[in-house]
Amino acid sequence: MAIEDILMFDETIFQNINAFNPDYMPPNYNFRDSQMEGMAMSIRPAIRGGRPTNSVILGSCATGKTTAIKKVFELVEKTTDKVICCYINCQLHTTRFGIFSQIHKKIFGHQPPETGVPFSRVYESVMKYLSDENKALVVAFDDVNYLFQSQNANKVFYDILRAYEEYEGVRTGIFAILSDLEFRFALDKNVNTVFIPQDIVFQPYSYSEVFSILKDRARAGFFPGVISDEVIEEITNHTIELGDLRVGIDLLRVSGNIAEANASRTIELEHVEEAVSKQGSVNLMETINSLNDIERTLIKVLVESDEVQTAGALSKQFKEEAGVSYATFNRTLEKLEFLRLIDTKYTGKGVRGNSREIILRFAPEDIKRCNL
Repeated sequence: MAIEDILMFDETIFQNINAFNPDYMPPNYNFRDSQMEGMAMSIRPAIRGGRPTNSVILGSCATGKTTAIKKVFELVEKTTDKVICCYINCQLHTTRFGIFSQIHKKIFGHQPPETGVPFSRVYESVMKYLSDENKALVVAFDDVNYLFQSQNANKVFYDILRAYEEYEGVRTGIFAILSDLEFRFALDKNVNTVFIPQDIVFQPYSYSEVFSILKDRARAGFFPGVISDEVIEEITNHTIELGDLRVGIDLLRVSGNIAEANASRTIELEHVEEAVSKQGSVNLMETINSLNDIERTLIKVLVESDEVQTAGALSKQFKEEAGVSYATFNRTLEKLEFLRLIDTKYTGKGVRGNSREIILRFAPEDIKRCNL
């Protein structure tokens, strides 16, 4: 390839590369109208001065649950100031204090200090505000199974749903979002009596729906004429095969990067094939490069270990390596799990059965090759 054929630094086929980010909110959100209507109906009583209806939102990974609930929350906040909608990612926040810190931030615009402020004061600030201002609160717990695994679900659900017993007029509701369809949760009797949810089910996308979603995302992310329907169909085939819409969206991005690197102003089938072969290693490299020093140190400890680590043993070793507190260790562990670099498995051993094994999701050799 001649040097003059190489794309100049200011030329790109991407119209909006952020359209392929995991947190991108598409302006056109299709195929989930009935589920969003169900969510809206659950919130509607709160707008009219009643209590919101609790819901369990069921669906496998990448079926649009998170996007749908964020869209509904956005619409609610545009429609009324009588309802506060708070989204909680339970892979990142599993403690009572951490969760109510997020609710506090939603209401007051800032989190309370991590030290020196008791949970009871944060809780009272939230509930007193709701009571005094006559506003309802709806909290969505995404991947709620993590909240049950940390054994905090009963306390948090009780804190939210039975707040009216102590704070007059407080109206609260919970949306429990569940991606692990094999997970079966059980609440204490005193929580069950006030939870009583309705189910809102997200079925997997069909082939035509996946194609339409990928085409819309390509239209948002690339300039016109960059990618053909034939190429999008090939990406759709890979997406259906793996059963995860996120794979298809990421393939669009990686294929675009490969096309640019080859000085091509269009994405061709060979670019997709190369993207499929590289996707795992490319994603891993980008994820590792995004880590801060503390997170990289923890990954190094795991990579250099010859056996499966428990959270307790790892925290001691990590404290020696990085000199940080257990709270920082725990937050780092939660982030690495959220980034899908590790898995944590409860063993049923230890204090109250809370002992966890930490398992790398990638081979240590693959991680070492990512400039760790």
